[in-house]
Amino acid sequence: MSRLRACAAGLALLLAAGCSGSAGSSSADRAPSTLDRPPVAADPSSASPSVRTTPSPSPSGSTPATHGPSAKPSARATTVTSLEAGFPNAGTTGPRTALKPHSTGNMSIKADGTVIKGWDIKGSLDIYADNVTIVDSRITSTNWWGVNLRPGFHGLRVLHTTITAVPGKGPDNGGVDYAVSNMGASSIEVGWCDISVFGNALSMGQGNIHDNYVHDLVPFRNAGGEWQHTDAVISGGGNSGRLIIRHNTLLNPVDVERGASASIGLFADTGHVSNTVIDNNLLAGGAYALYGGGEGATGITVTNNVFSTRYHRNSGVYGSVTAWNAGSGNVWRGNRYADGTPVTPEPAG
Repeated sequence: MSRLRACAAGLALLLAAGCSGSAGSSSADRAPSTLDRPPVAADPSSASPSVRTTPSPSPSGSTPATHGPSAKPSARATTVTSLEAGFPNAGTTGPRTALKPHSTGNMSIKADGTVIKGWDIKGSLDIYADNVTIVDSRITSTNWWGVNLRPGFHGLRVLHTTITAVPGKGPDNGGVDYAVSNMGASSIEVGWCDISVFGNALSMGQGNIHDNYVHDLVPFRNAGGEWQHTDAVISGGGNSGRLIIRHNTLLNPVDVERGASASIGLFADTGHVSNTVIDNNLLAGGAYALYGGGEGATGITVTNNVFSTRYHRNSGVYGSVTAWNAGSGNVWRGNRYADGTPVTPEPAG
């Protein structure tokens, strides 16, 4: 099964409807000329669609050529342990204040420095401006994304916000793809957010992702009729800046037969994966809990993470980690299963 990561050229499901509101502009019609779905973030300066061709492991045992199956019997129980305490949850993420309803629809923001605070939004936010902050809010989307930063813009911060969607109501054959998508050429910050439903929850090649609770991803068949692959965090490679993923709870409960890919997926879709920090996260679920970037990955640091067995005895269906390059300045240290057993990566190649 091929991995469809973005709408292919000429995809007939481009949205015909425009945005229903805008911040920082005078016209009532704020829709971009084509309200296209953002691609999976690789080098975020690239806004072109991409199609992933590397298959995920299947229950029949057909794994990628470089990834041997790892679903070996284990004495580890499928359970939640004390090592999982202290990671972000519903009580430590999301808005801290009362919210005011805003029926914005799918809204474009075009004024630099816009601050959205305390809003309960039924719609999505498409960012065509610098230094926009979304804080202490709730976004319920039926668009391709919850929040999307467009190419050429920078400085987006999404903090203490709940970002979710309505299953079956999204444009991708009823599904929704990205809670936060960074199509820009600079880092963004996503912190203390409660994120659910979206197939690829946090999609970016560079950014600071910290203290978030990503959970309850919802599987769906995409516009091509295939199960959309699901990842709590996904990066497509070719990034020019740094990606930091620190102290998050990243859960992917989706069955592998229905598209589960990873909790963190570092895929070399459009270039080598590089300059990425994965530190002190709680990971669970996916075909593998972590895809490590593959043979060409450089500057990847994976430290002090807990690989939960709450869904599968090896954290992911086929194992905890695959596609790990043990050279090229990459660091693997202090990673363990939730019972304290050290996690040993499966090498790339």
